[in-house]
Amino acid sequence: MDDDRPTRLDRLGPFFASIWLFFLLNPLLEAWAHLDEVRGVVGLVATVAFAASYMTLWIRARADRRRLIDTPSVRFAASYLSPLVVLTAVMVATLGEQGLTGVVYVAVSCVMVLPGRAALAVVVALVVGALALSAVEDWGSQVGLAFAVMASSVAISGMRTVMRRNLELLRIEQENAHLAVENERTRFARDLHDILGHSLTVITVKAELAQRLLDIDPARARTELADLERLSRDALSDVRHAVAGYRDLTLPGELTRARNALAAAEIEARLPGSADEVPTELRELFAWTVREGVTNVIRHSGAGCCEVVLTPTSAEVRDDGPGRGEAGVPGSGLTGLRERAAAVGATVVTRPLDPGFSLRVVRA
Repeated sequence: MDDDRPTRLDRLGPFFASIWLFFLLNPLLEAWAHLDEVRGVVGLVATVAFAASYMTLWIRARADRRRLIDTPSVRFAASYLSPLVVLTAVMVATLGEQGLTGVVYVAVSCVMVLPGRAALAVVVALVVGALALSAVEDWGSQVGLAFAVMASSVAISGMRTVMRRNLELLRIEQENAHLAVENERTRFARDLHDILGHSLTVITVKAELAQRLLDIDPARARTELADLERLSRDALSDVRHAVAGYRDLTLPGELTRARNALAAAEIEARLPGSADEVPTELRELFAWTVREGVTNVIRHSGAGCCEVVLTPTSAEVRDDGPGRGEAGVPGSGLTGLRERAAAVGATVVTRPLDPGFSLRVVRA
């Protein structure tokens, strides 16, 4: 669950549950009528303690369900049901027939916290016991009590079934959320490796080469160091974009995305292993070129193979499809690409191949 803070309905839940304690009014009045006797005092104390125990059980069971616990442990169930049973016996012994009201609450409590079969067995036993009490002198028929036990147990059982299904849905949602997070972590780790893996390898090789050239060829060593600085800055920029959620604006990220998209479309992908030779100022433009070109290949070409070629001054996406030519009215993607290219002094060139189609962005 995304938010475990109690809602207004959650806070009012105990109040609504306490309304059902109204039926304990009869044993309370009976105890009050005999308050001058020991049995009246004991009955009053037992009834109040019974109400407190029942509400404690209800609140605890409700809290367990918020933690996605459907059936509490046997120890928990026994720790709360035992006092209710004992207090009911005390109420019956001191208040007589009026004390039997506690039997209904015991049945409801059993349905709330016991497994289905155990709760059913207890409810059946209580119904049989209530009917057997009809033979007790001056108590009369207890059919009404037996009916109350059955009706309340069925109602709570239905409510618990609904709650159980809701808990199952919540567990499934939490599991799906967990899997989504794990999948996203895996994807991000894979993409980060694709973005940085080759760049860091090249940086390491160039650093070793520059160190060897320091005494042999200082001029070339300085060139390698300058290239090393550029590569490290580009790698850092790519990581920042990826972490910030702008992976779609980095060239290594677009190459990774293109590889996955082409594989999903069952198109053979021939992509460069790295983008290290592309100057910093052209990397974003070439990323948009790869995105636009590969998207069009997947949507329109019907190709079996797509190739991306990168040079320090150009990016080209070509396929071996039937040959689309350039549409009479360029799409918004191609129009936007031309605008981006013009901003850095580059041009967009589209041409049919035999077979296939080529989208190329080049800066002279």
